[in-house]
Amino acid sequence: CWGYTFELTDEHLTEEQCYPLKHSYDVLAEECLDRLNEISPPPRSALPRNNGKYAEKEQVPGDKGAQKAPRRDLYALLRDHADTDEKLGQLWREVNTVPAWVDWDQIERGQDVFYRYGGAALTGLAYQSLLGGMGAARVVETLARTGGFSTKVARHRLFETTQHILQCTKSLESLKPGGDGFASSIRVRLLHAAVRQRIMKLAKQKPEYYSVEKWGIPINDLDSIATIGTFSATLIWLSFPRQGIFLREQEITDYIALWRYIGYIVGCPTDQFETPSKAKAVMETLLLHEIDPTETSKILANNIIKSLEDQPPGFASADFLIASARWLNGNELCDRLGLARPGIYYWALMTGQCLFFMAVCYGYRSIPYLDRRKITTLKRVFYQIIVESKYGLAGTETMFEYKYVPEFSTITEMGESTEAKLRNPGIERRNLKTLVIAVGFVGFGAWCSLKVASGLWHAVWR
Repeated sequence: CWGYTFELTDEHLTEEQCYPLKHSYDVLAEECLDRLNEISPPPRSALPRNNGKYAEKEQVPGDKGAQKAPRRDLYALLRDHADTDEKLGQLWREVNTVPAWVDWDQIERGQDVFYRYGGAALTGLAYQSLLGGMGAARVVETLARTGGFSTKVARHRLFETTQHILQCTKSLESLKPGGDGFASSIRVRLLHAAVRQRIMKLAKQKPEYYSVEKWGIPINDLDSIATIGTFSATLIWLSFPRQGIFLREQEITDYIALWRYIGYIVGCPTDQFETPSKAKAVMETLLLHEIDPTETSKILANNIIKSLEDQPPGFASADFLIASARWLNGNELCDRLGLARPGIYYWALMTGQCLFFMAVCYGYRSIPYLDRRKITTLKRVFYQIIVESKYGLAGTETMFEYKYVPEFSTITEMGESTEAKLRNPGIERRNLKTLVIAVGFVGFGAWCSLKVASGLWHAVWR
């Protein structure tokens, strides 16, 4: 199945078992969104925008007196009205009640796993979980209707998603109730509810806009399970191994536990992540039943490549990005996604990148002091690059506002490449150096082996 082989077991869901999950969803979040909009109404002719008491006002750069439109924080709105509204109180109590299966020490170890394999993890998330995930025919129908994956905004949206991951993994306190990762997860949950409501409203007005019968409820329970699975199981059993990285059994258990808890906060069913074997089975189920690229899949996948090519901080060329996608997803899926076929040079660069990740990850994890130091360093570096740098979110954390509003006229089309920055060999030069060094070591080792063998032969047979 798409270059991955597995045996079906009782833990794998059948198509019949998947069907009801396509039509069930986070009802409580939608009910709470309705109440929040009544308490702090969005502007006319818009869905949850930013206004009112629960909005943070942004300064306009270069003008200390002027202000941008205020940013409404639905998390703060929920928190502050949970005691006075029954429905909001129900959601607030739910997310603040830590399930009995949560082991905080295990969650913290799971957070460390992400940074222990940081470079390989980000590569897998971008080019397999996200880009490869565009092969899910049903899911892309929802994504395309938001307009959030046009070439002009796809890169920014990718950074926003990464910010959420970094907030959920930066510390235990961040993920516990009241922390930054906890708050962002609830904002994401309410954002999903807003998108779902909007698409369903438009589909009711114009049935041909979106087929519930064909694609299911937008952002349904199966979609949520797939999202948590791509952030966890797909990394463990697909992305990492294809980059030469193999996690230890305890790391696998801890990382699945981390994402099970994040899934709980965002309103995702969690039974499928109760054990690593169940998480692996649901990943395989989705590969079998859900991945079937369409023309829309091709558009979104290619837009991701175009939005990232020649952009900082890596300045990777389109050919190298496509080689990354093909390395992780396989040629069969990437052909169906309409990705070009790069030359052998870029496959060689990917080989160099994998060798680099293997050397760094295995080297550092073998020495506890270096492992701890690397994890601490990458937590800071990743946040600086993704959130604080001018090439990322420019120092402004996203509040996961409802910026990409579905409309009848919103259709994501194949875009042009974003404006390229000054060309910098960046990541490709690093990978080439790694490959050359590796080839040099192998060549030197082979030469030494031949010399030793030759010496022994002469010693024995002379």
